[in-house]
Amino acid sequence: MRKSPALSSCGRGHAAGTASPSHYYTGPTPTVQSKLNTSKEDSLRVNGATLFYRVRGSGPLVLIFPGGDGDADTADALSNELIDRYTIITYDRRGMSRSKIDAPGDSLTLETHCDDAHRLLAALTNVPAFVFGSSIGALIGLDLVARHPRQVATLVAHEPPAFELLPDEERNLATRMQEGAEEAFRREGIQAGFKRLVELAAVDYNDREPDMVLPPPTSQRSANLSFFLSNDAPAVRRYRLDLTALHESTTRIIPAVGQSAAGALRTKPPKH
Repeated sequence: MRKSPALSSCGRGHAAGTASPSHYYTGPTPTVQSKLNTSKEDSLRVNGATLFYRVRGSGPLVLIFPGGDGDADTADALSNELIDRYTIITYDRRGMSRSKIDAPGDSLTLETHCDDAHRLLAALTNVPAFVFGSSIGALIGLDLVARHPRQVATLVAHEPPAFELLPDEERNLATRMQEGAEEAFRREGIQAGFKRLVELAAVDYNDREPDMVLPPPTSQRSANLSFFLSNDAPAVRRYRLDLTALHESTTRIIPAVGQSAAGALRTKPPKH
């Protein structure tokens, strides 16, 4: 779905246009190691969890990080548009759907998600990949660039909730709104917390492509939302970008924002 303007990214990139990822990258073509098929579902053991992942398509490698409670299935529609030109990797973040955590209840951080992505890419390829991330997925992508820049050829960061980049008044408002969403979840349940997050992100579910169908509510979706509000949302609020590492990285970072609504919190990339 199209989202309203919120937070753009930071780094060396410019606004995203209609060019393909390869338009911005002149290094080795990102490919999956030959031992993998172009259509595969498998699991990967990482520190404290087992990740479910899916590889589809053929061509340069693209890793997709969905936002919110999204799992590997969330990116199916986008993947279907790309698999004739790219090899697409999607996966369930730890705690979501088929990616099980060894010790549920342990504190979760964005850095842990980044380490998972780093290990997944290392298991699948030895050259930089194109990466697309939305919301929390964009933050994970930015942390991946900061910590493991050689694994990322180009990052498209769609509206990462990087509140620290906002002016003081807007940053404080965004933090209060997110804390309110987490509190509403604890007091009133999933729907109350999710409603508050939707308000913070200024998501308009009626503003979407004509052929885009909203997924029906399921018990798995409820479980994912509960995990997100309990673990990932607080991790996002606590996370701080490594701005120095991002500025020093030679990875192309393309900030992306929605254009269809007004009034949402936003910021601009810092000047270099």
